[in-house]
Order: sequence, then structure tokens, then C-alpha cells
Amino acid sequence: MSNTSPTSERSLNLPNAITISRLLLSFVLFALIQSGDHWLWSAGLFVFAVATDVLDGWIARKYQLITQLGRILDPFVDKFITSGTFLFLLPVTKESGVTPWMVVIVLGREMLVTSLRGFLEQRGADFSASASGKLKMFLQCAAATAALFLMHPPLAAYAAAGISLLAV
Repeated sequence: MSNTSPTSERSLNLPNAITISRLLLSFVLFALIQSGDHWLWSAGLFVFAVATDVLDGWIARKYQLITQLGRILDPFVDKFITSGTFLFLLPVTKESGVTPWMVVIVLGREMLVTSLRGFLEQRGADFSASASGKLKMFLQCAAATAALFLMHPPLAAYAAAGISLLAV
């Protein structure tokens, strides 16, 4: 059985510290995206930050460090960094390929799932991450990473050339 005690000494553990660091990294990421000049750094930081999600979850499960704080904070930070990345890419829709409709669908789905999670867990049901939720997170992260890479001019030229070859 996992340790879900909400006491502060157990809540402020290594997995939760990693999650909090991911939240702080997201602000650096958003500043890099907004600067409009550091696309490779943005992509690298995004990949690093979301990779820490795998690390904190693994540590929490392996060492039974699952806390109520972590169960709330981890999915929030996941949604914050992915949704925030898509939002910060909206001003450069033409170059990034991220459109308002895509962002509305992503945000709508996240709000629905968060509401369902709260509703079901309030009634005692378990709404832990599922394989389909992890696949969704992976696909969102892959799309965000691709969009950030496409913003780097040399890579954008290769992508455009590849798209042209596919059209032929």
C-alpha cells in the first residue's frame, strides 16, 4: 500500500521536490519561448522537464513516497507545462503548426479529466493515471517538442522540404 499521509515531512519528499522543480522550469521555458530566439534550448528544456515526470513517478512508486500532495501536484504540473507550451506557441501559429483549435481541444480535455478525477475521487473511486493517459501525455509532449524544433530556422527548412517531398 502506498504512503498517502498528508503530513508536511512526508509531503516534501524527493519526488515532490522534482515536481516543484519541473513547475519552476516551466517558467524558464515560457520565457525562452516568448523571447522567440532560443528554439533549440526551448525544445531541450521541454524534453528535460517532462522527462523529470517519469523520474519523479518512478521514485515515488519504487520507494513508496506517494503523497496526497504529489497526487495533486504532479498532474497539475504536467498540464501546466504542456498547455502552457501550446499557449505560448499560439503567436507563431504559422511557423509552429499549433493552432487555436488544437489548444482549445487540449485544454478542454484536460479540464474535463481534472473535473472527473475530482468528482470520482471525492466519492472514493481511484482515478490514477492509466495507460491511455500516459500515451496522451507522450503524444502531447512529442507534438510540443516537434513544434518547438520546427521554430528553429534550419530545422524548419528541412521540415518544409520533407513536406514538399511527401506532396509529390
